[in-house]
Amino acid sequence: MKAIQIQAFGDVTGLKLVDVADPVPGPDVAVVRVEAASINPSDVKNVQGAMPQTALPRVPGRDYAGVVESGPAEWVGAEVWGTGGDVGFSRDGTHAQKLAVPVASLRRKPKNLSFDEAASVGVNYLAAWCGVVESAALQRGEVLAVIGAGGGVGGAVAQISKRLGARVIGLDSREPHPEAPIRAVAEALLIGAPDVAAAIRAATGGRGANVVFDAVGGVVFRSALGALAHGGRLVEISSTGGREVTFDLVDFYRNESRLFGVDTLARDLVASAAVLEALTAGFESGDFRTAPIAARFGLAEAATAYGRVAAGAPGRIVLHPQQ
Repeated sequence: MKAIQIQAFGDVTGLKLVDVADPVPGPDVAVVRVEAASINPSDVKNVQGAMPQTALPRVPGRDYAGVVESGPAEWVGAEVWGTGGDVGFSRDGTHAQKLAVPVASLRRKPKNLSFDEAASVGVNYLAAWCGVVESAALQRGEVLAVIGAGGGVGGAVAQISKRLGARVIGLDSREPHPEAPIRAVAEALLIGAPDVAAAIRAATGGRGANVVFDAVGGVVFRSALGALAHGGRLVEISSTGGREVTFDLVDFYRNESRLFGVDTLARDLVASAAVLEALTAGFESGDFRTAPIAARFGLAEAATAYGRVAAGAPGRIVLHPQQ
């Protein structure tokens, strides 16, 4: 089969289109024909050598949608979707014509999503669900502010929060894509606010947000922390601009604030499948939709596709391995 392979860490232009052996099914392993696979920023970082768990050579790629080609009889021919923090790192990934996955990770994709759309859900919604639902335990009637609202994770956070009955405030440094989900969900969308904490407090009558989901991190950490209402929860998933941060510990404990870190890489294909299962009803009802798909490429164009993601192109970039 054809696959993209990282043979040496470095620039994405070094990605190779290669012929590799087809994956082999087993008692607990199914083989999926990959119809679509999106590219995430973490896939780019993987190529660049930022993921110490990756041994070379490696087929990258985390998110996918496809058709089960071999495995248990009840699954053969089923349209499935998946993602995982192991796939593409400690095991070969989705940027290939076929993919071996644990049978326990198989989940039927929502019928109303195309392969491209289903392949664009994974990492974004996994991070959002783990942060909003599992960590922050957002409740109906609470206020959630999402920093980086125009991105894929931000849009997922906003839609999950709205479905839970929360009020949503979105913040971003630039105007989101015209079709970005945040535009249809947020009661307030604050663009380029010079003081993030002040902007959130102004939008909440001075109270602050019950939950702040910070999809940027690093440079805005202190502002995000300062935007919390009493007893508020801050979720961090990134460290843009710096890994180390400082904050006033007295203010932190007097506000009874809570801080959560979420790492999607800690959830393998099987663990991630449970989240996708929980998300399915939201997609089938129309409450959730994916970030707009910006472009589609075949495997032979993978270096160009990766370059678009590395450059920060808005929207999702999708590979079609069967082309």
